[in-house]
Amino acid sequence: MGDPLRVLHAVVNMNRGGAETLIMNLYRNIDRTKVQFDFLTNRSGVFDEEIKELGGRIHRIPYISDVGHFKYLNALNGFFKHNSGYKIIHSHMDKMSGLVLKESKKSRIPYRIAHSHNTRSEGGTAARVYKWYAGTRIKSNATHFFACSNEAAQWLFSQHAQKARVLNNGIEPEKFLYTAECRNSVRKELNIEENTFVIGHVGRFAPQKNHSFLIELFLEYHKINNKAVLLLAGDGALRREVEKRVKQLNLESHVKFLGIRSDVQRLYQAFDVFVFPSLHEGLPVTLIEAQGTGLPCMISDSITRQADMELNLVNFLSLDNKRAWLDKLQHYAQNVSKERNIGKHALASKGFDIRETARQAQETYLTWGGGVR
Repeated sequence: MGDPLRVLHAVVNMNRGGAETLIMNLYRNIDRTKVQFDFLTNRSGVFDEEIKELGGRIHRIPYISDVGHFKYLNALNGFFKHNSGYKIIHSHMDKMSGLVLKESKKSRIPYRIAHSHNTRSEGGTAARVYKWYAGTRIKSNATHFFACSNEAAQWLFSQHAQKARVLNNGIEPEKFLYTAECRNSVRKELNIEENTFVIGHVGRFAPQKNHSFLIELFLEYHKINNKAVLLLAGDGALRREVEKRVKQLNLESHVKFLGIRSDVQRLYQAFDVFVFPSLHEGLPVTLIEAQGTGLPCMISDSITRQADMELNLVNFLSLDNKRAWLDKLQHYAQNVSKERNIGKHALASKGFDIRETARQAQETYLTWGGGVR
């Protein structure tokens, strides 16, 4: 048997973000005797060791914010000059993919995928202007467009959005099926009493995730229900700022910062409701995971309707109407469901089983790149 086809994935780092989680879910479920993943990264990440164990190679160059525009382009150019053997590059850097794919095209990598995972650029004005400039390079340098949702395709590819292929952010549904035993076990680990109403959130501490709204919402709700707690899983640049705000509001004993977790599938089971007030999203894997555990989800109406798996679990709410969020929290507190079995085939029937996503991706890669069939 010949060597597997090696596909190069371009990311900033392999931490537990939505795009990175999808890539790892794909990686674990493809046939690695036929397709292997390598990574062009700028910083170390929590998945690095697992990638190496699965047979992947990690290449690292400095990021633009560390070295500036010209040194970044030189680093990209140098990398592709010395690694021109790849047939496929799959870039997950949203608008910044324009620069990566431009340099890979110079090295004649024949298949160049730009993959949209969001619906808005992050950062200040200068950063967004620069990302706009980088994004203008996508059309002329990508050979294929992928996206996690129709809205994500429209944002990054505009008039070419209809050419984009939507690759669902699938998960392994059986890992997320709800059990009362798991719920009780996690609550015991976190010292949470059975009659406590648990509001949960999983996400990076970044402006996009809108933790400030979540904390102010919880402050108001806690006045109504002092038995409630808020669990926050994740890490990021704004974590200390959020912790400081929680302390200012004297909520420290009611808000738990759980950090980066490798067992989010267990955490969801301890929650009574998942609150997700993001300012913008592509199609968050966390929402698919939460619905996979039968967990009610309260999410901002800026998030794509494609995030709703039609399991009667998702509520879209306006960030301009905090009263509606409070009322919905009170509704769920009064109607806590201990029976959350959605059926093991529910997500698969909606196209969100990662094995099907991986099969589609693998078939595409092999069609383009040859390799072992």
